[in-house]
Amino acid sequence: MLWDVFCRVIDNFGDIGVCWRLCTDLGARGHTARLWVDDASALAWMAPQGARGVEVRAWAEAESPEAAAAITPGDVVIEAFGCNPPDAFLARMQRPQPPAWVNLEYLSAEDYVERSHGLASPVFSGPAAGLRKRFFYPGFTPATGGLLREPGLMARQADFLAHQRQPWLHRLGVPASEADRLVSVFCYAGAPLGDWLDALQAEALQATCDAPAGTATVTSPAGMTRVLLTPGHATSLAQAWAAQGRHTAPQALALHPLPALPQTEFDLLLWACHLNIVRGEDSAVRALWAGRPHVWHIYQQDDGVHADKLDAFIARWMQGWPAALRDEVQRCWRHFNQIPAEFGAALAATAMATPAPCPRLADWRNANGAWAQASRDARAAWLAQTDLVTQLTHFVAGSG
Repeated sequence: MLWDVFCRVIDNFGDIGVCWRLCTDLGARGHTARLWVDDASALAWMAPQGARGVEVRAWAEAESPEAAAAITPGDVVIEAFGCNPPDAFLARMQRPQPPAWVNLEYLSAEDYVERSHGLASPVFSGPAAGLRKRFFYPGFTPATGGLLREPGLMARQADFLAHQRQPWLHRLGVPASEADRLVSVFCYAGAPLGDWLDALQAEALQATCDAPAGTATVTSPAGMTRVLLTPGHATSLAQAWAAQGRHTAPQALALHPLPALPQTEFDLLLWACHLNIVRGEDSAVRALWAGRPHVWHIYQQDDGVHADKLDAFIARWMQGWPAALRDEVQRCWRHFNQIPAEFGAALAATAMATPAPCPRLADWRNANGAWAQASRDARAAWLAQTDLVTQLTHFVAGSG
């Protein structure tokens, strides 16, 4: 099938990241995807090699009535995140058998997703009058559209960890040993990263002191802590922390600013690290599939509703975890998001003005510890769910 995927880049890289991953998954399964985007600049580093079956097209081309007249819409039109495809293109969708029109929504773990998934919305006016679109919600339950997960993902991860991890890290300029503990950071500007680096540094010093001589192994925490920093906010915040004179134990904690990584390489980063701090929808899902301890830095909204969204995600992801572990990890997540323990939307809206001290970090260093095992168990539960692209193809086939 031919899929037309429309994407507007609002800010950051989340929208185009999700859309590119969707298109590449479709292409790998034998479909053809045209990605219509208003700003494709991020793809220069996100996907420098392109992808089989995927063609990037300028949004303006579909917006011009003259140019749109030469475009034949495909079998499926994906409107990502309510981006409103151009009127000129919508007019071209008017035909005896119009394409299936799907509004792909943002990922959420909140209850409304199950109620809204699959609902139809008839169009009564404008160039698309008489057509209808249906809403497709990614999610975490059988009553939702599932999560993006390409075939063979777990086999690729297993092969990387068995044969490629150390050489890949060294090529990246990270001289890590098997005993070292690695943290990746991809965050927004408001992250309390300095406080976390203080905590990680103190923890690294303690681990080094506690380890008996000559006992460093893959599972023991005797090595250095290496913090791998993505370009932008993570690197800037860490450099500011160091410039304040707070990086007092470089023998225990090392900072590694990284270049911009393509999506495929970003997966390797998450697989290589013991703790991942991520932001945005695409990175959050990839952190889930990595099966490692992770913290999600949610996009902050002025009205504070991100606190409820984060809590819903925590409830889904940590369902069935031992209570003590869940409470400890939840405190870490809320602190990184600057949401008070007794949170709510009203408190979250002002949380940044009154930052709390960094809590004791849950044990992420032990590869066989409770947090690591709970993360693998949660991943196994989501792996049992049918992936998003499989569900989406069935969804459009029955959308008639």
